[in-house]
Amino acid sequence: MCVIYALDTRAISLPQCGRTFLAMENNLGRRGFLRLSGTAALTASLGTAALTACGSSDKKSTSAKPGRKVRLGFIALTDCAPLVMAKELGYFAERDLDVELIKQASWPATRDNLLNGQIDAAHALFSLPLSVASKIAGTGSTDLKIAMVLNNNGQAITLKKDFADAGYADLKAARGLLEKKSPTLAMTFPGGTHDTWLRYWLKATKADLSKVKIVPIPPPQMVANMKVGNMDGYCVGEPWNAVAVQQDIGFTHITTQDIWQHHPEKALVTNATFASQKKDVLVDVMGAVLKAAKWLDDLDNRAEAAKTIGSPQYVKAPAKDIAGRLLGTYELGADLGEKKFSGDQMMFFRDGKTPAPRRGHAIWFLSQYQRFGLVKGDLPYTKIADEIILRDLYEEVAKKEGIDVPGDDMSPFHVKLDGTTFDPAKPKEEAKRK
Repeated sequence: MCVIYALDTRAISLPQCGRTFLAMENNLGRRGFLRLSGTAALTASLGTAALTACGSSDKKSTSAKPGRKVRLGFIALTDCAPLVMAKELGYFAERDLDVELIKQASWPATRDNLLNGQIDAAHALFSLPLSVASKIAGTGSTDLKIAMVLNNNGQAITLKKDFADAGYADLKAARGLLEKKSPTLAMTFPGGTHDTWLRYWLKATKADLSKVKIVPIPPPQMVANMKVGNMDGYCVGEPWNAVAVQQDIGFTHITTQDIWQHHPEKALVTNATFASQKKDVLVDVMGAVLKAAKWLDDLDNRAEAAKTIGSPQYVKAPAKDIAGRLLGTYELGADLGEKKFSGDQMMFFRDGKTPAPRRGHAIWFLSQYQRFGLVKGDLPYTKIADEIILRDLYEEVAKKEGIDVPGDDMSPFHVKLDGTTFDPAKPKEEAKRK
């Protein structure tokens, strides 16, 4: 097996990772950079270096009105389910939308295809637009907008079996192993949610992080790269944590709901042009996705969802590897047994609490960028959040769909892993926290 890193795997210290990523992009040029950061890693399995890998158009919506065609991107992850099920259940077609779902090779590809208009909106990391706006993995543009949240929870940190003594969420044991082994760890996009969960966990262990290497790898390539020894662990979405357990090459050390319960994870991200010029279409896309989110939160539907999204045109993974964790049963691996979640496994609706995008959550990510050393100097927290979070649009859609909107847009919230409370009105305090 020939497995290729998505990026140069030389040592990247925690404070330098984001700047190195952006510098490489600037030096190589966008095309060269994308070839390194995502497309190359998928060439072996997809047989193409294209930024988009496959598409599927809604046969039920062939009579859609002119101007109602929509191109939605997604990555092969369990939490693409709201888009997939909205299509497969005919919810897009009900609204005269002719939706094409286009599989993306990597998050950098998703970013660029959104910015250049190749796709109209996408299943994307909640913090991807924030990373772009902060110049960690972009130019500082706020043209990428968060229309709604697609899911909470459901990601994890997987470690090689060599780290089994770290058990489940044993931070003290993890610290000893991190300092002893100087590991290479992978995430999916600098400044993305997986990058943030990984770094937050590393900070919480209080380990000496100067020797830790962090590299970006596209989600579907995590298991293959760890199997051949290219890294010691990774943070990614499902099903790629469950697959590592099933293939007996790693174990689940901690889930992200045990870092921050009900954290925002993926979002429906769109570009400024589509949001402004095709607002009526975006409103209907959001309405269909909200209907799918409700359907997905009925646990009786999740086995069917697992089978559907596991098919080759979507996630291309065994339904059993998807269904278990969707239903809240986590086989951890490394003889750690099972861990059960009820109501805080991957969730898509939660009576309207999940899909509402919150500016306070965006500000938390921005403060973490400073805390981790990814961004130097001040950030205009509120300005970035106001420009990227389409809160007014979401409230309009929710009202139209009869969904209550939670009133906690800028409320303080608790982060479980280290017991902190974050106040969006005081982001600098968090940014300075050790």
